[in-house]
Amino acid sequence: MPAKISKLNMKKIFELGLIVFTLNACAEKFEVIDDLSKDNFSLIDQTSTPRNFPSITKGKLTVVSYIFTNCPDICPLTTNNMRMIQEKVKEAKLNDVEFVSISFDPTQDKPETLRKFAEVRNLDLSNWTFLTGDKLVVDSLMNRIGILAVVSDSTVFKDGRKIYYYTHTDRIQLMDEEGKIRKNYKGSNINVEEIVRDIKSLQ
Repeated sequence: MPAKISKLNMKKIFELGLIVFTLNACAEKFEVIDDLSKDNFSLIDQTSTPRNFPSITKGKLTVVSYIFTNCPDICPLTTNNMRMIQEKVKEAKLNDVEFVSISFDPTQDKPETLRKFAEVRNLDLSNWTFLTGDKLVVDSLMNRIGILAVVSDSTVFKDGRKIYYYTHTDRIQLMDEEGKIRKNYKGSNINVEEIVRDIKSLQ
């Protein structure tokens, strides 16, 4: 009898240890990268409605991307990946997930520009918000979260129009219900299935 009890106890100890290990592994995987819960950035959305970030998504998991509409390569890929993530989230029937795209080029990206950018791509804005705002506020937000955006090569046309580009951080972020950044991804070639799994793990 004592030997059986000993084996039973050892089994329970092993199972408990496995649970603790699993919980610790999850905690390490989703450690807080940055805490924006006490920050407040006054921006406007694609309809010119004032919105405070990140408080507009409080209580919901949020997938955030950083773009500019004149981007010829990375941003279109990032935006399409955001669309695919949104579709997968809906297919999986995951509730309380929001999507936010913030332009780091507010001089060019006015609300109307962002609205047309979304319309041309037939994006579902039911839980996806595009944000822009005063340049000082946007620059402050980018500095706060470590998004680099530096004006690079430009093209000047005969009629005087100028198109400029940015060298910028290629990133999508997963933010929890409190406004804490839990994981960074490369926006232009993110593994869609991975972030959907991460969203499930955080719910």
